[in-house]
Amino acid sequence: MVRFLYNIGFHVFFAFAAPYYFLRMWRRGNWQAGFGQRFSRYDSKLKQSITNRDTIWLHAVSVGEVNICTQLIKALEPRVPTLKIIVSTTTSTGMAELQKKLPSHIGKIYYPLDARRYVRHSLRLIRPEVIVLVEAEIWPNFLWRARDLGIPVFLVNARLSEKSFRGYRWWSILFRGIFRSLAGVGCQNTADAERLETLGCRRERIHIVGNLKFDAAKLEEKRLLDVPALFAQLGVAPGAPVLVCGSTHAGEEKILGQVFKRLRQRFPNLFLVVVPRHFERGRDAGRDLEAESVSFVFRSAPRQYHR
Repeated sequence: MVRFLYNIGFHVFFAFAAPYYFLRMWRRGNWQAGFGQRFSRYDSKLKQSITNRDTIWLHAVSVGEVNICTQLIKALEPRVPTLKIIVSTTTSTGMAELQKKLPSHIGKIYYPLDARRYVRHSLRLIRPEVIVLVEAEIWPNFLWRARDLGIPVFLVNARLSEKSFRGYRWWSILFRGIFRSLAGVGCQNTADAERLETLGCRRERIHIVGNLKFDAAKLEEKRLLDVPALFAQLGVAPGAPVLVCGSTHAGEEKILGQVFKRLRQRFPNLFLVVVPRHFERGRDAGRDLEAESVSFVFRSAPRQYHR
């Protein structure tokens, strides 16, 4: 009954939400490439690569999780050289990172829409021996089907905000069995471990391993961006205070512009750096700053800046 009600609710939600999500995909760009994979349509190249192969399926929602996946793959490949590794992602930015950071022999696909027919087809085609989810990407139909097929599912770098925890707890009738079926969970801290156990994860399957993003964030020897030189080009005085605001969302740049102007009354040489959560919002962020009379420049065009 729970599955039946979920599938009705999912299709109703999808019918209403699809225009919004398609608009977001269109704004991010490059949405056509691999679009059919979201509906479990795969090309012959992928099908041929997994024929008569044992596979492991890793899922990374977007860019941050992709970085963790690259580190996991580096650790896994020497240990399981005969396994075919398939990595899925949800966003086009995540796919761009997969294409950039992983070699061609690693399969790269979009995660299927969580409708029963697409999930069944994807799992029937790929036939993974193991599924590894990075952080907390819980889609019921996908995980129900994996459980029905006896495929062990592991959750790594698991983290749960208070808001997410309350949501999963509110819908415990839907998610408790899924959390209980996880074969293993690597979480970031004790608080996450306690929340996951409350949600249904078996205590003996939970392991506190810290935040794997710290392992993924390794400095490269080659510096791709000379920050001091860029600041000097923009006219930022040596030693000037810099306010960095990262992972911003719609509406926040306007607030930051207002706060920045007030702070500059006390710190006249303060410099503001804004990094939107999604790069395709750069123009919108610029318009919001411009509306607050804050002079700005896009990183790609520093010579256009005038203070």
